[in-house]
Formats: sequence, structure tokens, C-alpha cells
Amino acid sequence: MTVTAIINAHVVPIEGTPFDGSVLLEDGKIAALGADITIPEGAEIHDAGGQWLLPGLIDAHVHLGTHEEGEGWAGDDTNEMTDPVTAGVRAIDAVNPYDPGFDDALAGGITAVNVNPGSGNPIGGLAVAIHTHGRYIEEMVLRSPSGLKSALGENPKRVYGDKKQTPSTRLGTAMIIRKAFMDAQNYMGKADENARDPKLEALAMVLRREIPWRQHAHRADDIATAIRLADEFGYELVLDHGTEAHLLADVLAERGIPVLIGPLFTTKSKVELRGRSIANPGKLAAAGVEISIITDHPVIPINFLIHQATFAIKEGLDRETALRSITINPAKVLGLADRMGSLEVGKDADVVLWSGDPLDVMQRALTVWIGGRAVYTYDDETRAGVVVPRG
Repeated sequence: MTVTAIINAHVVPIEGTPFDGSVLLEDGKIAALGADITIPEGAEIHDAGGQWLLPGLIDAHVHLGTHEEGEGWAGDDTNEMTDPVTAGVRAIDAVNPYDPGFDDALAGGITAVNVNPGSGNPIGGLAVAIHTHGRYIEEMVLRSPSGLKSALGENPKRVYGDKKQTPSTRLGTAMIIRKAFMDAQNYMGKADENARDPKLEALAMVLRREIPWRQHAHRADDIATAIRLADEFGYELVLDHGTEAHLLADVLAERGIPVLIGPLFTTKSKVELRGRSIANPGKLAAAGVEISIITDHPVIPINFLIHQATFAIKEGLDRETALRSITINPAKVLGLADRMGSLEVGKDADVVLWSGDPLDVMQRALTVWIGGRAVYTYDDETRAGVVVPRG
């Protein structure tokens, strides 16, 4: 049994008041934390020297491992754009744990991510939540599937409009989604359990509220369509991107629909992004919407997750919500809040020691533990991160 005691740390538990003290990691879990806890004999001592200790950060919308760094066409498996409805495809089948982006994630203090299929189809496929270190995807999985990806707006309209097939309009996209859910309802009502269909089984999971519907939508009218469809079929809706979500913030807050907002550092590269602003997270949070900040890696390099939160504070987001938006809030969206997102006894020992306040852009992640094991350290002499070999 591995026991690690991180002592003399400034501990920011997220759910609770920060304190100066220690955190005990035992057998992959957080065993104790506090200003004055008993350190068992034989524990491996890590003296933080007053540096900041936080839970591992979480990015709830990435394409890590499926859109690989520096691989071009050969490493891009984000979109199966051969059919408007590919609900049965699974991101887990395309994740390469050796994608260098995983090392970048660790350097950014990120211990868990949600890997989504892309947004080229009205219904894109099943997502998977995973840790950011491992050699074998099955050992990294936290929840599979963790949601079913869908897209409204410009992307599916452009992809299939260029092919001269349905959907070439917003109304066509909504029709495709409606029909898919109607087909799934009919499928669920059949007595013959031998006639299986991967598309319809995935959609049935959404209709049974076993997994959330992850709705890519930027423009306010697309967000209204997302809400309308959710009302029609009764599923759990999570809004991804939400560029103009602030225009419907009161509606989203009243319905308890979380928004995964981002990426925030890109240019306004298409019409539906004209309302993009780093001030939008603050507007949503002020209205009572639960937000998570996302990179959509590789759209924004994943290690910039913390910097998006920092700049959102500069534009009006309160500091506490900024930290929650990259820890406990995405953990809730992924159905993993009982395991991660805050420092609490019994949760996974996914913790990060920072040189100082992580919301100061001059600070960096120094040591990253996943499951109580140190998998990343920053070497001051070489000014480079050192990742424990995955193989």
C-alpha cells in the first residue's frame, strides 16, 4: 500500500475553505487532510514548502487522443462524416494514449478529460471520460460512455450541404435528430431483443437518462432548438460551447442546464462565433448558470485551460467560480463528482502541486499525482516537464 503525505502546503480544496496544512494519499485515495493531521510512520513525505495544492483540473470537452498532435490526416479520427447519424461510434475506439497532447495536459495540471467525437454530424457518437496518464485506454477510463455528442448550427449544415444531401439547413438538422429519437423510441418498444442496432442503443441510453445529450451549439437560436428538442424527448441536456448562451442565461439558469463554455482564445472564424467574448463566462455565472470552461483541444492547446479561467476573471468572472469551472463543475457534468473535482476524504488521489496561485499566469504545475502516483514533475534545471513512462 502506497502512502504519500504532502505537508506544508497551501491547500485549496474547492469545496471548503483554503488552509495551510497537509494532505494524505493512501491506496489511490485521499485519506486525510487538514491543518494538523497525523502522518503515519513510513509515509513518503513530500514537503510542499508553502506551495499550492489543488485537485487535478478537468477539461470536459476535448478531442485528445483522437485528433493527435503533429499527425495530420493519419491521426485525425474525430468525425465519421459518412452519415448524418453516427450515434453508435465511440470515441474510446480512437483514443491513442501516446498522443503528446496527454503530456501537455499533465503540464497544465489536468488529470481528467472528456473525449468527444467531432461536430460534423447532427449526431456524432459516444464520448468517454478518462485520466490523462496511462498506457492502455481501459486503465484510463473513468466513465464510458459519458455522453452522446450532437451538433446544431453551421458545422453539420456545411458538411452535408456541400454533399448536396440532408441536412443542408438548420431545420434539416433538427429533423434528422427528431427522426433518430423517434426511431429509438420505436426500437425501445420492440419485444425482439435479438435485433440490435448500435445507433439506436446509444440513443436509447439518452432517452433512459443513463447518459447526457452533449449538444454542440453556439448561436442563441440553436440553443433554443437544443432546449426545444430536450423538452420533446425528455433527456438530460448539457450545452457545449454556448457562445451566445448569455443571451438566454435566465432560461438556462431556470432549467438547470449546464454550459461548457469555450474555447475562448480563438478568433471569430465563422458567423456563429461573432458573439464570442472572454466576458461571457462571467455573464453566465452571474445569471446563475453552472459553467465549465473547456479548451476543445486541439482548438486551444489543452495546457491553456487554466489561462482561459484566469482571463475570464479579468473580464468579470469571480475567482471562486473560475476554479470551480475547471474542477468540481466539469466533474458534476461527467457524473464523477463523487470521485474527483475537489479535495475530500475518500475521493481519488488526483492532486496537483503548483508553484503558487494557479490563476497567476507565471505559476506552473510542479507535481501531478493520479491515483496517488506521481506521474509528472517539473525539472527546474532543464526547465521541462518529466512524465513517468506510459509503457
